[in-house]
Amino acid sequence: MFRFASPWFLLLLILPWLWLLVHTVKSTRRFSFKWLPKPSGHTIRVSSLTGTSHVPFSFAVMAARLMPLVKVLGLSLMILALARPQAGEHKINVDTEGINIVLALDLSGSMKALDFKRDDKIVTRLDAVKGVISDFIMKREGDRIGLVVFGTHAFTQVPLTRDYNTIAFMLDHLKIGAAGPNTAIGDAMGISLKRLEDIRAKSNIVILLTDGKSNAGELSWQEAAKIAAQKKIKIHTIGVGSTGKAPFLVDGLFGQQYVYRQVDMDWDALDAIAKQTGGTFFKAKDTDSLASIYKMIDSMEKTTVKVEKWVDYRELYTLLLIPGLLLYLTCLGLGSTRLLELP
Repeated sequence: MFRFASPWFLLLLILPWLWLLVHTVKSTRRFSFKWLPKPSGHTIRVSSLTGTSHVPFSFAVMAARLMPLVKVLGLSLMILALARPQAGEHKINVDTEGINIVLALDLSGSMKALDFKRDDKIVTRLDAVKGVISDFIMKREGDRIGLVVFGTHAFTQVPLTRDYNTIAFMLDHLKIGAAGPNTAIGDAMGISLKRLEDIRAKSNIVILLTDGKSNAGELSWQEAAKIAAQKKIKIHTIGVGSTGKAPFLVDGLFGQQYVYRQVDMDWDALDAIAKQTGGTFFKAKDTDSLASIYKMIDSMEKTTVKVEKWVDYRELYTLLLIPGLLLYLTCLGLGSTRLLELP
């Protein structure tokens, strides 16, 4: 963004150009040739009362005639500098409670299944999820977002924060199996609910994404859903992939090879969690449907964000002041020495 901090100084630009106009008219009346002469060969034609004569063309004469224009340009640049040109960058200072959103992400071994595509390349379920969740995070404004990951165990990866870049960075570095090979959905819900108690907000939401069946942890998903309903915390559930056999890339005697393994998905549990807490249950069988789900959630979970916009400006006057001074001082110096005009 560009602006002049003191735009009223721009009115002064009229004065040097008005002076140049008056000076040009006077010079035209004094000499028969124009203010800016056009050379014809190597001579200039001069008319006088005694007749017409030719004088040798001189660059010094040309420079002398250009000095008024150069002086005006220098003054104009200095006046523009007085107007304080500035370049700035918009920033937003959020002043709202917003929504608290905890993203609970499954890192169990089944997330290695290669049944998703991104940019026409086959990728694991986790890789497909990372890109979609990252886009979702960057579209939010004013909300606190936290990240909980789970497998056999559940833990907080990123507490509630508005630092979306940090969340996206941590998300990109998540590894399958970092929390164990199994799936503790109840514990993931419990940790998410605990994080939402830390900071008050107008609304608290959990987005739970998994591709398996709860088979680990100390807290059952039924008990966790009951607690969420009591606390009026909405949980949106997303089931990734499909039931049955899915392709996995494993190391064998002859290098890496694809094998098909059985993957269990408890659709009913995810549906029950969403209904009991007032959320919505979604099925994501490919990257496009997964992206559509997060867009839908993004549109559903909106809050009015009160923001105060401000701009961080950078002064640019030196870029005009220095060349303006150089031009003006050059005119003064040459006008007093090499290009001195005698009356």
